[in-house]
Amino acid sequence: MSFKKALVALAAASVFSAAVSAEKLSVAATPVPHAELLEFVKPQLAEQGVELDVKVFTDYIQPNVQVDQKRMDANFFQHQPYLDEFNDGRGTSLVTVAGIHVEPFGAYSNKIKSLDDLKNGATIAIPNDPTNGGRALLLLQKAGLITLKEGSKITATPRDIADNPKKLDFKELEAATLPRILGQVDVALINTNYALEAGLNPSEDALIIEGSESPYVNILVARPDNKDSDAMQKLANALKSDAVREFIKEKYEGAVVPAF
Repeated sequence: MSFKKALVALAAASVFSAAVSAEKLSVAATPVPHAELLEFVKPQLAEQGVELDVKVFTDYIQPNVQVDQKRMDANFFQHQPYLDEFNDGRGTSLVTVAGIHVEPFGAYSNKIKSLDDLKNGATIAIPNDPTNGGRALLLLQKAGLITLKEGSKITATPRDIADNPKKLDFKELEAATLPRILGQVDVALINTNYALEAGLNPSEDALIIEGSESPYVNILVARPDNKDSDAMQKLANALKSDAVREFIKEKYEGAVVPAF
């Protein structure tokens, strides 16, 4: 065999070897910004021998179910309070691998330009899952529209409202549907991932929005049996890289904030 042919054979063998040894990692994610961030780091992971398979979901239940049932390796869509509530309610034991970013939660309207214009009896739509519903109510309390019962936390519901001077009418709906019904209510409190997906600009369109000090860091989640795997740690490190930090800052212009 000639030297040139030997080099070609060696290169082919190296490519084949890399393909065979590449470790697959499947991650469930909501579309924006989670799946976009995962797609951004996919080439970097490929260079490290990890084949990243991103599956997009539009709800907040199935990504955790899929990981718990070992149909997916990890997910990327939620914050710690939501994960804690899910584990408590479902008897699961999913765990945090790394905190990646914050999506400041906001209130939006097609009918008013300021919360000062909110009329008595106005209809307010909030997410119907325990932690995001409570998060919405806490934000409204911060804005001075309602007062929650003493000791109310992120699991608060409209039943925990102690004072509602404007007699606001609260509708609890699935988080993913809130952008679509924005024209049917006076105000909707929307998770930033769904706001971005619907073409809303949180930094410009939100009537009120959480500050960058928000404690609701979005996390990469896995199971106890695979959270420390080599591939999972490579993914976590990639998501916390300087390149991702710059990507977040440039693409989302403050609507998503790095947490590292």
